[in-house]
Amino acid sequence: MTDQNSKIRLFRFYLDHWHGLRRSLAGRLGSQDLADEAMQETWIRLEGLKTAPSSVNNPRGYLLSIAGNIAIDLIRREKRHSDRAAIGDIDIDTLMDDVPSAEEVMLAREELKQLVRALLKLKDKPRRALLMNRCLGMGHREIALALGVSESMVAKYMAQALRHCRDYLHHTQ
Repeated sequence: MTDQNSKIRLFRFYLDHWHGLRRSLAGRLGSQDLADEAMQETWIRLEGLKTAPSSVNNPRGYLLSIAGNIAIDLIRREKRHSDRAAIGDIDIDTLMDDVPSAEEVMLAREELKQLVRALLKLKDKPRRALLMNRCLGMGHREIALALGVSESMVAKYMAQALRHCRDYLHHTQ
């Protein structure tokens, strides 16, 4: 299995098993909110991978490991933040930077949740075509070969998936 196929397999597993992964992670962490945040960060981390290791035999364990490590990082970050806040007066000018506000991050994460929900409601091939194109940077020819369909069918899948996501996001707002 190529690294590209392994990455596609991980994305597909993430989308197909999102609820179960989140539930398992929430049970481990004791926090639904922390599990949600860790799952969203896991998606972002997967998206940033150039290639996935082809030796991943247990995608559930691999994804839960990534999400668990992210959750630990989130807990540590929160602890550092609360420790700094307890120090005393902080010069607000020293804190100004280009990092998005908590509200912007929250809104972006909510949009990501909605997008994942929209993707979960798509049929398999349109979802896979969209993810291969947008997340893996594959062209129509590569997608057609991977899915065993024509390039024109890939174009139809892409249009269907984009239209579905647009409509889903429009109706949920």
